Amino acid sequence: MENSKTVDAFINSKLHWKKSLELLRSIMISTEMEETIKWGTPTYMIGGKNVIGLTAFKSYVGIWFHQGVFLKDDQGKLINAQEGKTKGLRQWRFSSYEEIEKDLVLQYVLEAIQNQKDGKEITIKKPSTNINIPEELKVILEANKDLKNSFEKLPRFKQKEYAEYITNAKRDTTKATRLEKITPMILRGVGLGDKYR
Repeated sequence: MENSKTVDAFINSKLHWKKSLELLRSIMISTEMEETIKWGTPTYMIGGKNVIGLTAFKSYVGIWFHQGVFLKDDQGKLINAQEGKTKGLRQWRFSSYEEIEKDLVLQYVLEAIQNQKDGKEITIKKPSTNINIPEELKVILEANKDLKNSFEKLPRFKQKEYAEYITNAKRDTTKATRLEKITPMILRGVGLGDKYR
C-alpha cells in the first residue's frame, strides 16, 4: 500500500474510486472534524482523536469508524472486518458510488463525532510486559555476570523468547540441553528466532 502525503494525492491514486472518495470526503469536511493523513489514508479527527478514516481497495471503498462499536447502527451497515481481533473499529463498505446515501452517512458521522465528544472509547489492554524467567535460567544468569549483562541488553521480546523456550521444556534434561544451546547465543546478543526473521 502506498503512503499518500495528502488527501488529494490519496484520492487521485484511486482513480476507480475517485468520485466515491470525493463524495465521502465532502461529507467529512462538512463537519467540524479536522482532516489529516495517517497511515497514508485520509483520517478525520476531533480534539486530536481519530474518529473516521477513508479507505479504498479493489472491490470497495469504505469508512472506518475508529470507535464504531458504540454506533447504534440501526440500518445494519457496519461490519467488524476482523472478528475476534478488532475491538472498537467498524467499517462501512460501498461497492459502488450509487450505494453512498449522503444523508445516512452524515447521520452516522455525526453520531461518531458526538460519541467521541462524550468520551466513548474502547481502551485496549496492552499485553503484560512482565517476563517470567524460569528458575533454571535465573540460576545460570546469576552465576555468569557476562551472560546476565548480555541477557539484559537483549530486547524484551528476545528475553521472553528465551524464557519461554526453557519454560516449555517438560523434562529437566531437555531444560539443561536448551540452556547449553542458548548460553552462547545470549552472549553473542542474538535472539532465539533471529535466523527466521
